[in-house]
Amino acid sequence: MRMENNTILITGGATGIGYAMAKWFLERNNKVIICGRRSDKLELARKELQGVHIIQCDVADYEDRKKLFDYISKNFPDLNMLINNAGLQRDIDLSKGIEELESKESELRVNLEAPIYLSALFTPFLIGKENATIVNVSSGLAFRAEFAIGMPVYCATKAALHAFSLAQRKQLEPHGIKVIELIPPAVVSELNMEGRKKRGVGFSMPSSEDYANSALTRMATGEVEIRGI
Repeated sequence: MRMENNTILITGGATGIGYAMAKWFLERNNKVIICGRRSDKLELARKELQGVHIIQCDVADYEDRKKLFDYISKNFPDLNMLINNAGLQRDIDLSKGIEELESKESELRVNLEAPIYLSALFTPFLIGKENATIVNVSSGLAFRAEFAIGMPVYCATKAALHAFSLAQRKQLEPHGIKVIELIPPAVVSELNMEGRKKRGVGFSMPSSEDYANSALTRMATGEVEIRGI
């Protein structure tokens, strides 16, 4: 798979795995656009990543998703790769009823609805593009939820994203669009920092940069379902 001279949109690209992927692609002569909710993190990424383009966008918001597509299609008509990386992980105790489910920060909207809708928005735009690719970032916890009993909704959304990726790959294959699924282990990032501190970390985690380097190198060889590191 060609990993140079692409135009790439990475959601949740200002921190963590998304930031590390942006850095990797920029070093290989790609045009990279990152989006995220927090303007301060986006501005910091722009200072640190030479040549990166930034867009503030909450992918959980229906109107923001449409505005993002409109902006990209008008300003980056050569875009040929969408990376659905934005993710949210929360500790949720179902014994408290719906108390911890009722939050403006919805794992269902960020982790599942957003990649489905963004894929649907961008698919017609990608058809016919050389090296057209959609990358979905799920999680190893999609397959080992018993190790994350405190995060049942996160595990469910990532398992659903895995199933979506399988069906999406088959459906888009005749249209010449590759669908890649990255299935990372726990890595050092800002994801659910409060929950991680509460539980304590009992094992060594790779850095986001180490994970991105490994996953994208394997992606270049043609792997479509990339587990672990």
